[in-house]
Amino acid sequence: MLDKLKSIELHYQDLEARLNAPETYNDPALVTKLNKEQKELSPIVEAYRNYRRRQRDLEEAQSLMSDPDMKELAQEEFQQAKADLEELEQTMKILLLPTDPNDGKNVIVEIRAGVGGEEAALFAHSLYRMYSMYAESRRWGVEVESANETELGGLKEIVFTVDGEGAYSRLKFESGVHRVQRVPETESGGRIHTSTVTVAVLPEVDEVDFALNPADIEMQVFRSSGAGGQHVNKTSSAVRLIHKPTGTVVECQQERSQFQNRDKAMQILRARLYEEKVQEQEEAVTAERRSQVGSGMRNERIRTYNFPQGRLTDHRIGLTLYKLEAVMNGDLDEIIDGLITADQAERLKRSEES
Repeated sequence: MLDKLKSIELHYQDLEARLNAPETYNDPALVTKLNKEQKELSPIVEAYRNYRRRQRDLEEAQSLMSDPDMKELAQEEFQQAKADLEELEQTMKILLLPTDPNDGKNVIVEIRAGVGGEEAALFAHSLYRMYSMYAESRRWGVEVESANETELGGLKEIVFTVDGEGAYSRLKFESGVHRVQRVPETESGGRIHTSTVTVAVLPEVDEVDFALNPADIEMQVFRSSGAGGQHVNKTSSAVRLIHKPTGTVVECQQERSQFQNRDKAMQILRARLYEEKVQEQEEAVTAERRSQVGSGMRNERIRTYNFPQGRLTDHRIGLTLYKLEAVMNGDLDEIIDGLITADQAERLKRSEES
């Protein structure tokens, strides 16, 4: 491992030299590429340099133990350096794990009401609000691509993009079935209802990453409208795309221009088909090699939101929190950090076994 880290540091030094070379300034695309690569390597190079520094500290403390006047202080420094080295070694192992190539991408989030009728639609709206507030806390942009509202303010479905650095790396574990237990506003008897909402988080896919055959796509145009027929658009600017080989249907009606809606719909269609291809590949992997936090399949129940008890439980990692109101207001970091840690631990275990 240390040999690999040394070669990474040498490459990092080479990147620094190239970035400082006068001829590099004349090529903005190259500067962007080198800066991105340097930024990606910075955490592991910093950890490796800290590791070597603490190694020197440990050796120095060890040599001072023979001095009676310094022995006690040297022993204390030796133990601390030893503990720091163990922690840094674990950190470096995690940083050396293969990264998800989609982690740096923006995401397309699809939320759909499942079992529970109007209550499920209302909770779908609550989840959209939760993710929007989380995105705002991280200074990410959110843009709605399509929405199907109910008359009571719920959402049968909503598709929106989240634009920001590391969006996919933070949100990718949100895919699956979210279950809510609460007393609906329409329930006069005070009975707790259980409803479900499905969430799919898709990385934005560039055209060069996943090509679509135009002959496979049928485009239909229609007039966009809001809940109950409100906000009727007098022109047919809304777009529906049908991918004939798979039957996948995508609609986009948020933009005023038909061409803009078509571009947005193509982006969503590309992301959905890319996800289906990835899921097919993952299905071929044995159950033992699946991540501890789940496969991310849409039919997998991942989390329960229990409003009467103010409790949230993520079933994949056994995490229970009694701060549901804060979570619904976008305080998701504790959950997401737990999921990322569990995923890293599982991947590290697999890498050590192989």
